[in-house]
Amino acid sequence: MKKRQFVAAMMAGMMACSLLTACGDSSSQSQDSQSTSSSSDTQKADQPSTAAEDKAADSGDSAQEGTQELSVTTWDNESSPQFQAIVDAYEEKNPNVKIKIIDTSADEYNNSLGISLSAAQPDPDVIWVKDMGSMLQMADKEQLLPIDDFIARDSLDLSIYKGAAEQLMYNDKSYALPYRNDWYVLYYNKDLFDAAGVEYPSNDMTWAEYYELAEKMTSGDGSSKVYGSHNHTWQALVTNWAVQDGKHTVVEKDYSFMKPWYEECLALQDNGYVQDYSTLKTANIHYSSVFKNQQCAMMPMGTWFIATMMQSQEEGETDFNWGIATIPHPEDTETGYTVGALTPIAISAYTDQPDLAWDFVKFASSEEAAEILAAQGVFTGIPSETALQTIASAERFPEGESNVEALNYTHYSFDRPLDPQIEEIRTVLNEVHEMILIHAYDVDEGIAELTERVAEIKGW
Repeated sequence: MKKRQFVAAMMAGMMACSLLTACGDSSSQSQDSQSTSSSSDTQKADQPSTAAEDKAADSGDSAQEGTQELSVTTWDNESSPQFQAIVDAYEEKNPNVKIKIIDTSADEYNNSLGISLSAAQPDPDVIWVKDMGSMLQMADKEQLLPIDDFIARDSLDLSIYKGAAEQLMYNDKSYALPYRNDWYVLYYNKDLFDAAGVEYPSNDMTWAEYYELAEKMTSGDGSSKVYGSHNHTWQALVTNWAVQDGKHTVVEKDYSFMKPWYEECLALQDNGYVQDYSTLKTANIHYSSVFKNQQCAMMPMGTWFIATMMQSQEEGETDFNWGIATIPHPEDTETGYTVGALTPIAISAYTDQPDLAWDFVKFASSEEAAEILAAQGVFTGIPSETALQTIASAERFPEGESNVEALNYTHYSFDRPLDPQIEEIRTVLNEVHEMILIHAYDVDEGIAELTERVAEIKGW
């Protein structure tokens, strides 16, 4: 098919999308992995798997004998407080345990983790899962240790997660606990709005009003140009708004519902109200640097960026005034509709210290950890008014009641469903997204290509 050949040729000349499918060959699982996973199904509810206990036998009580080392995987640990704060707190509570952080850039995380797990080595013990799609992949490859027996043994109350823990179940097994909960809001630079004499974005703004505001806030040219808004390269920054109303997902038989969102995205880009996709990709420009360097007045982004901005100001990296507003909504949808995703935390099936790994996972997803993370501006898997108020009262959180109100939502749609083939579908979404935004496809061609290729993956 000439169209696909063209896609391949064009993609070869571009940098890889930031949200890639996790890699790793599942065709040759080790015998140890198989026994670890299968044994978990045969255990009584009041104890962890026999395989896990056998692995931990040599070190089960070693906490009293000396220091234990536990390895955990993270991404962008240096620039985000979301992991280190929990590692530090756990080590303080458990001075006999040393946490080894295996850190990777966000763009390379899934690929690097996939390679590591394919080797079936005991490191890492604990896995912070970047997205639920990759969690499904790892579960299918028997690379994650089911934790149902641990949950039952410790009588862990899953109701504190308000249904999120159940949403992480796959094939009737629990493989992870909710760690972080993120949804999209609109960030804006108060200083730029003040200088332009324009009112700040409201918490009840339609996407049409947002587009008008992006035009109004665009000024200058060349290296001094300030863009009205910023669209990062993720396909989610288009498709999220297409599924925001909860009527569709990114796994559909017909993708024509995405057409108006791509048309508006292209209009923003072609009119110069946001940086064009090609420049962002070829120069590897990260959204955080664009906002921090005051090159844009607004930016749709996840709530995780609140912690990043608070840390940036704490360290003196930035000193301008910023705020957040509720993400804009479609004309036929009321305010409060948003899109988001969970960040789970799981245990590698290859760990040689499953009990210690579980102890860390349980702590990292606990109410105690939630309060620690909230103080860093991180939203956790345990939604609570207390945590919200902790974040809102943090020293570096933007002043003003409207910023607190912006954190509330009435409807929450997952940016992707728990579909066994979601990572394959995301690959297609990313490829077609790129071709549309570089004008290699017009929107109709892209929609047709997307519909056809997803149908092939799903067998429709």
